[in-house]
Amino acid sequence: MPFYKIYERKTSNNETCSIIKNILLLHLSTLINRVYTILYEDSSWFCASTNLRKRKKMEKINWSELSFGYMPTDCNIRCSYKDGAWGKLEKHTDEYLTMHMAATCLHYGQEAFEGLKAFKGKDGKIRVFRIDENAKRMQSSCDGIMMAKFPIEKFKEAVIMVIKENERFVPPYESGASLYIRPLIIGMSAQVGVNAAKEYQFILFVTPVGPYFKGGFQTTPFVIFREYDRAAPLGTGTYKIGGNYAASLLAGQKAHDMGYSNCFYLDAKEKKYIDECGAANFFGIKNNTYVTPKSTSVLPSITNKSLMVLAKELGMKVEQRPIPEEELSTFEEAGACGTAAVISPIERIDDLEKNKSYIFSSDGKPGVMSEKLYKKLRAIQYGEEPDKYGWITIVE
Repeated sequence: MPFYKIYERKTSNNETCSIIKNILLLHLSTLINRVYTILYEDSSWFCASTNLRKRKKMEKINWSELSFGYMPTDCNIRCSYKDGAWGKLEKHTDEYLTMHMAATCLHYGQEAFEGLKAFKGKDGKIRVFRIDENAKRMQSSCDGIMMAKFPIEKFKEAVIMVIKENERFVPPYESGASLYIRPLIIGMSAQVGVNAAKEYQFILFVTPVGPYFKGGFQTTPFVIFREYDRAAPLGTGTYKIGGNYAASLLAGQKAHDMGYSNCFYLDAKEKKYIDECGAANFFGIKNNTYVTPKSTSVLPSITNKSLMVLAKELGMKVEQRPIPEEELSTFEEAGACGTAAVISPIERIDDLEKNKSYIFSSDGKPGVMSEKLYKKLRAIQYGEEPDKYGWITIVE
C-alpha cells in the first residue's frame, strides 16, 4: 500500500503514523537541499550552464548590425560600501539586484554613473579610452550628491577585470562596434528621511554596442525648445547623475516625434546662451577655431576635452566660453560630442519660435574639420595612431 494511503488510514497506532510522516518530510527536505546545492552552491555548474546559453546566443551576433542597446554578457563586478569603507571587488553572473524598498537611490536620486568604451585594434589588443578621467568624474558626481567616492585605482582595477571576464564580447576590429562599459554607484540605505545613505553599491557591467545613431558618422538636425531646461545653472548639471537624464526625456521625445535628432538647450537663466545638444556637448568651428560652451550647467565631456587637445594639434585655436545663440549663424561647422557617438555632426539647428534655421551642412555631409577630428580620435582609440597623450590603457 502507498505511503499516503497508510498515512490517511484511520488507526489507533499514532506512533506508526508519526514515523511515516517523518519519513515523508525527510525525503522532501533532502530533495529541496539537493536542488539548492545544484542551482546555487555548485557555482561552476551554474555558471557553465549560464555561459553555455549565452555562448549559443553569442554565435548569432552580427557585429556590424549591433544597435546601441543592452545585451547580456558573462559577468558584472560589484563592490559594497559599509561601515565607512569599500569592500573587495566581487564577480557576479546575476543581472538583477536585491535592495530595500526604502533605498535612497529609489527615492532621493542618490545614483551616479559613467560611460566609457573598449576597442579591439588591428593588432588584436584591447584598448580602453581614458579610464582615469571617468574615475575622476564619477568622484566629482559623488561629491555633488553626497555619496561615498569610489577609489580611482579600484575603479581602474574593476574596469580591467570586467573586460577580461567578458573578453569574448569585445567586437572585432573594423566591425564599427565597441564594448560599452557602464559603472554606477547607488545609495542602498533604507530610510525615509531626506539624508545621504550610509551604505552604497558600486556596479560595473559591459555590453557590446553599435553606433549611437543608426547612420553612424553623418549629419542630423536639432531643434531649440525654450520651454524645457535640462539643468539649473547652480544645480547638478555638471554631474553625471540619472536625474539630469530623466529631465531630458520629455524634450528629447518631443524632438524625435518632430523628426529631429534631439533638443538643443539654451541656458536656463536667460535663454540666451548655448548649453547642450541633448545629452552631448556642443562645439562649433569657424575661422580655424574650435569653440565650445563654458557653462555651470554643462557636463564636462571627456570626449570634448580630448577633441580640444586634438584641435590644437591640428593647428586650430580653441575657445571655451559662453556662446550666444545668434553666434550660431557664424559657424562653418557644428557638432555634438560624447562617449556614445564621439562626434555627431549637426546638419542644422531649427529655432521654431523665431522661424529661423542655422544651417551648417547644405549637402548633408559632415564638415572637413569635424571629420578630421573624428578620424583622429578614433585612430587613437583603435591603436592606429601613437598614444602621445597617455589616454589609452591596454588590457593585458
